Amino acid sequence: MHRDDEATQKNMQNFALIGAQWGDEGKGKFVDLLASQIDGVVRFQGGHNAGHTIVINGKKTVLHLLPSGIMHENLACFIGNGVVVSLDALVQEINQLEVSGVAVRERLHISHNCSLILPYHSLLDVARENKMGQTAIGTTRRGIGPAYEDKVARRGLRIIDLFDPETLKVKLTMLADYHSFVLRNYHHVSEIPTVDEVLNELLTSVALIKPMVSDVVSLLSDFRRQGKKLLFEGAQGTFLDVDHGTYPFVTSSNTTVGAVGTGCGFGPLYLDYVLGVTKAYVTRVGAGPFPTECHDDIGKRMAQRGNEFGATTGRARRCGWLDAVLLRRAVELNSICGLGLTKLDVLDGFDSVLICTAYNLDGKTLTVPPMHSEELARCAPVYEEWPGWQEDTYGLTEFKKLPANAKRYLQRIEELTGIAINIISTGPNRHETIMLK
Repeated sequence: MHRDDEATQKNMQNFALIGAQWGDEGKGKFVDLLASQIDGVVRFQGGHNAGHTIVINGKKTVLHLLPSGIMHENLACFIGNGVVVSLDALVQEINQLEVSGVAVRERLHISHNCSLILPYHSLLDVARENKMGQTAIGTTRRGIGPAYEDKVARRGLRIIDLFDPETLKVKLTMLADYHSFVLRNYHHVSEIPTVDEVLNELLTSVALIKPMVSDVVSLLSDFRRQGKKLLFEGAQGTFLDVDHGTYPFVTSSNTTVGAVGTGCGFGPLYLDYVLGVTKAYVTRVGAGPFPTECHDDIGKRMAQRGNEFGATTGRARRCGWLDAVLLRRAVELNSICGLGLTKLDVLDGFDSVLICTAYNLDGKTLTVPPMHSEELARCAPVYEEWPGWQEDTYGLTEFKKLPANAKRYLQRIEELTGIAINIISTGPNRHETIMLK
């Protein structure tokens, strides 16, 4: 396990944590784990379609909009302009945490430029998925995509619009007319909230969030100049990126590290380190190509041992062997400096473990993923088989105590990606971790 790459020697002040697969890699645990070493955590894309699970002393908390660092006292948390915000979901999440004793309001800073998710967006999301039937993308049906569409079409509402009620009603009326026409006449949706109903909900919520609305760009700049450490928390994963993922089976935002700059106004040259998070195997929620998916008892065993159900929707995750072809591409797309590997313990007890090192597509061997998702769906994985381990790795905190075959498996991942594994998670709790760097 090599530790001498140049990136690991840098003085890391600001770093990004990015999912290197299709999401659900365990990013929330690592953010929570590293939070004691930093001063602020930033969400920069996505919405409440994210689901970051944190387990502290056996108690599980699932966060959707709030940065995972919110569970640490005195840690500043930021929601950048690249996040689309459902005020109802945000208020509900804040209230739930504060009831359980977590101070949120005095530590949370929300960009005034965040786009809003409105009831029309979730209605459209549900109607579209229903209409597509078997060809549905598999969204969370929470209105994320339609909200981003309005943002790009320059007709959407932003948080800053909430502070001028008269202008807000004019803008909302125009938007409501547009979406209501589509919902009623194309999707045949009859129950559509009125402008006044939506307006009242927005104005009720804004009273709570107004003290938290900030110029996030300036605040992050101040943190950087003061030498404070920032962690940028990605949502979803690399191959759900709207540009670089398995389109159209992707999310509606950029999930790769480039979104840090646009999603919160933090210049890319200010990032010192990028940690890519990957499971010891692969999972995917929803539709889309998945070359290493196991449709047999092995996949079922991974799902059962890994408790593979979506934190946001509860949907069962599809499971398969580690895909080094996609992992190498994730390294390239995100300039990943080191890997954080989760759920190693799920592979305990397998007689052998497989790693996909290439694809076979129509008789040709590929070591990089094809450009079209339809071609990726036709790819057959080319596997290396490695001996498994029967010993229990659950809860281990020292690398030297790992089984020899588990160490060889991890070393082979490093060789195939050219990147060091710096953190290994051996269980859901914060302390069930092996820190190599």
